[in-house]
Amino acid sequence: MDAIALGPVLVPLPRLYTLAVTLLLLALSVFLLGLPRQRHVRWFNGLIIVWLVAAHLGHVALNLEAYAQAPWDIIKLWLPGFHGVIGLLAGLAWTLWALRDRLAALLGASGLILGTALLWLALMAWAPLGGGLALRQLPALSLENLQGETVELAAIRNEHVVVNLWATWCPPCRREMPLLQEADQREDVSVVVVNQGEDLMPVVRYLDEQGLAFEHALLDPRQSLMVQSDAQGLPMTLLFDDQGRAVTQHVGELTPAILNRWLADD
Repeated sequence: MDAIALGPVLVPLPRLYTLAVTLLLLALSVFLLGLPRQRHVRWFNGLIIVWLVAAHLGHVALNLEAYAQAPWDIIKLWLPGFHGVIGLLAGLAWTLWALRDRLAALLGASGLILGTALLWLALMAWAPLGGGLALRQLPALSLENLQGETVELAAIRNEHVVVNLWATWCPPCRREMPLLQEADQREDVSVVVVNQGEDLMPVVRYLDEQGLAFEHALLDPRQSLMVQSDAQGLPMTLLFDDQGRAVTQHVGELTPAILNRWLADD
């Protein structure tokens, strides 16, 4: 499990951990730094803004080719796309400037920033609320394709096998479909889009209306794959290697940068 469902909203665990350590940093800095209220608000608000902007722009700069394919993704801040180290360095630089006349507060704030950053890394590694891959191999599931033929999911092999769980009613699922279709055109990639819980006709109608065609478009009316992968919501995408072994997974909408990184790895 890499996300928690809060009603209809799927919250990835990394963002939940980020919120937790940010609130911890706020609480500790209020009690330990001894800054006047207005000075503290100015420093802390500036820290969050500088960190987020620098982390995002740093990620964009490191993935220019992917963002050139989808430039509007640059302003979609709800999507994954932040470089933690660049954000950390920018946050420390802001702290150095904002508290330059208060040495004790400067040193304390820098220590708190580094400490909470290390705590975030520890939470990511430990994953106390879940994490890890529920599936270790392509599961032995027999599913039907859109022609009514039975397909053994575990028998699909390629250098990269991308399995996407989706539904026609899911907006982020629909937004990532063209990206998945583009990947499916590569010889070294097999994209398997597995519809969850819907009948044949709405799936066929949607794919036809959007001009989408996949070699492996499968139906999973009982949502068996969601159960086996411990998916808390849609979309969810899993990557398998040429032996059918699970490599990684992503909860939420895919971006070109994420998919390019997956498919560039050997």
